[in-house]
Amino acid sequence: MKKTALISVYYKDGLLQFAKELIDRSFEIISTGGTSKFLKENNIPVTTVESITNFPEVLNGRVKTLHPGVFSGILAQKHNPEHIAQLKEHKLKSFDLVVVTLYPFAETIAKLDIKLEDAIEQIDIGGVSLIRAAAKNYSSVSVLVKQSQYDDYLNEFDKSNGNISNEFTLKLASYAFTLISKYDDEIKNYFRELTEKDSGLRYGENPHQKAYFEKTDFDDIFEVLHGKELSYNNLLDVDAAHSLINEFISNDPTSAIVKHGNPCGVATAKTLKESYLKAFKSDTVSPFGGIMIFNKTLDLETALEADKIFSEIILAPAFGDGVLDILMKKKNRRLIKFNFYTDTKESRTIAGGILHQERDNIIFNKEELKIVTNRKPDDKQLIDMEFAYKIVKHTKSNAVVFVKDLQSVGVGGGQPSRIDSTKIAVSKANQFGLNLKGSIVASDAFFPFADGLIATAEAGAIAVIQPGGSVRDDEVIKAADERGLCMVFTGYRHFRH
Repeated sequence: MKKTALISVYYKDGLLQFAKELIDRSFEIISTGGTSKFLKENNIPVTTVESITNFPEVLNGRVKTLHPGVFSGILAQKHNPEHIAQLKEHKLKSFDLVVVTLYPFAETIAKLDIKLEDAIEQIDIGGVSLIRAAAKNYSSVSVLVKQSQYDDYLNEFDKSNGNISNEFTLKLASYAFTLISKYDDEIKNYFRELTEKDSGLRYGENPHQKAYFEKTDFDDIFEVLHGKELSYNNLLDVDAAHSLINEFISNDPTSAIVKHGNPCGVATAKTLKESYLKAFKSDTVSPFGGIMIFNKTLDLETALEADKIFSEIILAPAFGDGVLDILMKKKNRRLIKFNFYTDTKESRTIAGGILHQERDNIIFNKEELKIVTNRKPDDKQLIDMEFAYKIVKHTKSNAVVFVKDLQSVGVGGGQPSRIDSTKIAVSKANQFGLNLKGSIVASDAFFPFADGLIATAEAGAIAVIQPGGSVRDDEVIKAADERGLCMVFTGYRHFRH
């Protein structure tokens, strides 16, 4: 049965051979403007879009495929008898394949001294619409958006005798939507730079890096009440602090101090002031220029203590009477009111793409906790274990956190080896005069060797919580038993890269 392909490409590389292969497989090719001319000049039989729309290209080529005669044939579902009947009634073609490459917007704006009107002319309208329509109707239409897909399509066509599988067309559709999303982002970013030069961030991670903040629901979560503009690094720290305090939404008064994305002091107590003083005691140096965040309304007593040192940002779900009057006296300090909020997805750009994953919104399942040592934890130790595991989850890997009486007493993270993180945590505790005897240790991942666990025992720890899962778990458990430690496996690792 003869099939129909619609081809409208900016980049002609590989097109001639691909078109010949389609003709050999009994395809009719319908094409637009420059693509049609190119194929005709190379003796490829082609039908022009105008012949099926009965309407010429207008507005210097700005409008050529935006017509029911084209989009009906792309969007018609071949398994829907009503759709097929309507195509026949109106003498409309049904498309099996749509091949589009877009105008080179990114390449155009990358040129020096490019004029706005020239950039605008490289914003593809019809091409994006064709791709979106074909991708939406992937169960009936295949969509190709780059030359490297040509051979893959032909191989799939031959392998299936022309009955392309939904699995294959779904992959094509997924890539197509990804491509047009990236294309739209390039256009959006270009226009943002033109229109928001004064509202962008002063700079990025470092002064020589340009940066801007693209908000989604930031203003629904945070309300900046006071202080100068938030910087790129401020925003990263705000996100880290907010993610951490979300773990304590239902806990007793909890204070956390964050510096460069890592917690340097966290504590829970009967009052917010007491929790703050305990958190500060965990590390009395790093809080200067850091970020403070609280899980309860910031009261005047706690605010007076927090005001004794300079912090970049103070965040709280609410500010009590008189608190803002005190804290606003420091002009460079930012004050932010926040709502508790937990995302379910997160993304990160890397070279060549975007990583997507579910957000790490679990600590551990209490019913799945596995006590692996002869010594068993008591109820108080289990409470400290959960507290410690919440903190270690938000510390850069490899991470080891010592906790005692719902207070962090040693935090080590961001090291290539777990033993190094352990040594840093112990060193921090010693630096600030904190006694690790009787403490609880949390590790974000398993101990690959017994040396890390032995170091925690020598520092005074009596219990360990970790995911487990090492090939040397038996060796680590044996070392714990020999030193009288109790150890619990959670089954949940919490890497933070």
